[in-house]
Amino acid sequence: MSDKNELDEKQRRVMGIVLFYPVGILIIGVALNYFVLGVNPYVASLPSIEGIRSLVIAATLLVINHTWIMTSTELIRVRYKMYTTPEEWASNNANEDEASAEGVRELKRRHDTHNNTTENVVYYVLLSLIFVISSPTNIAIHVWVIGFAIARLGYTYSYFTRNTGMRGLFMTLGLLAMYGMASNLAISIFI
Repeated sequence: MSDKNELDEKQRRVMGIVLFYPVGILIIGVALNYFVLGVNPYVASLPSIEGIRSLVIAATLLVINHTWIMTSTELIRVRYKMYTTPEEWASNNANEDEASAEGVRELKRRHDTHNNTTENVVYYVLLSLIFVISSPTNIAIHVWVIGFAIARLGYTYSYFTRNTGMRGLFMTLGLLAMYGMASNLAISIFI
């Protein structure tokens, strides 16, 4: 009975952390914008050269990350003799049901990494494009725009190396960059 109560208590603590986590990250993003990075009043304009540089650097890092995930996925397919389509399985006289459990797990790890990255990049692209045309401070551009891309590289590395703690850290840093841009934009409208 006490094991069940301990489990329930642990579950309640974890649920509390999960519920507070995004709010805590948002508060950190707002504080960094307000006290460290600065927020300029919203003025829509062409992006500064610093904004363009940051977008180019971030885009390059994200392409590198995508290439890494893609290449790793294909190397897993080759290593475990797994194929992409039913036609490929058939032309190689192989059966998808005969794929090794380890190969299936490793392929799923790559697919999960790809899906998570794609889900996050969609919101990042929207935010970063709006952000760079809002006349933010140069330091905020560098930190939030490039920071996200670096966090995605770290996330991919830690996911592939099975380092859960580091993966959580890089997930948090990526989320912080998005909340940082979003809160900077929101603050800039009201100052």
